[in-house]
Amino acid sequence: MTTHEKQQAAETEKSALFAAARKVLLAGIGAVALAQDEAEDFVNKLTERGQIAEADGKKLLRDLLERRKKDARKWEAELDQRIETVLRRMNIPTKADLASLSERIAELAAKMDELKKG
Repeated sequence: MTTHEKQQAAETEKSALFAAARKVLLAGIGAVALAQDEAEDFVNKLTERGQIAEADGKKLLRDLLERRKKDARKWEAELDQRIETVLRRMNIPTKADLASLSERIAELAAKMDELKKG
């Protein structure tokens, strides 16, 4: 398999991975949004019926929202780590790898220019 064919295969695999991850994330976001809507409706009904005070209902919803944000940050960090692991296994360079390589190329080009002058 040529280098070009390997790169194409890696790109195809990477595209499929990102498409699958996107679907999972969108499904998760939809489920979280639905759950939050359901929770808000539930708390509003409890408040309307007088089963909990309005202030307590608002506090409960704030707590729920804060926990959701905290969980979302945790899931995002975990997903980033998993994607990075998969990309590493596929031998796909990271942005940091490319930046490092660019720096090295610039250094080598500068040294070549010095050698040409000297």
